[in-house]
Amino acid sequence: MRGGASRVRQGRERILADIRAAAITEFSRNGLKGTSTQAIADRAGLTKPQLHYYITGKEELYNELLGQVLNDWKVRFAFDSHSDDPAKVLGDYIRQKLDHAFDHPELSRLFTREVLDGGHNLARFWPLSRQWTQRKIDIINGWIARGRLRPVDGLLLLQHIWAMTQYHADYALQARALANIPDDVPLEREAVARELIDFVLAGCAPRG
Repeated sequence: MRGGASRVRQGRERILADIRAAAITEFSRNGLKGTSTQAIADRAGLTKPQLHYYITGKEELYNELLGQVLNDWKVRFAFDSHSDDPAKVLGDYIRQKLDHAFDHPELSRLFTREVLDGGHNLARFWPLSRQWTQRKIDIINGWIARGRLRPVDGLLLLQHIWAMTQYHADYALQARALANIPDDVPLEREAVARELIDFVLAGCAPRG
């Protein structure tokens, strides 16, 4: 019985993973309004009645995925509050953000499309997002107070990093076209990371 229950659970988890993957693709391309449950079902290899056995509706699934994006950014990209080495912390942060943009571009595009559509479904997430962001700003301000960084606007610094790293998810098509890199050729993310990290750290270095 235990073996059977385990197989049932694993089968359910696999189907839910397929549904989420299909939904991420559809939402990132078409937004909430432009995505139908039929499109999600087709991409997941299910019938529409089968899909609704696992989800209540597309709105619930969409908000779950938005929450996943923001929670990933909170958990995976936290600053080390005990480090007094801004070069290492910011360098690690930029590299992790870039890796996420390269490895999970559709999640970034899902979030960006929601913002472009007015961000109405993000309203309930903003209070916590402001808290998470403020923690990073407080750490940046601490480095500044100790002379480890030149005086910068912590929020603007973070926003600039977000823009430069998420470019490689949201504008991957442009990045490849301008560099004349075919779709089947991996981008040199290490070169991008080094260039971006050096650029940011040079701009934040204390002025002697």
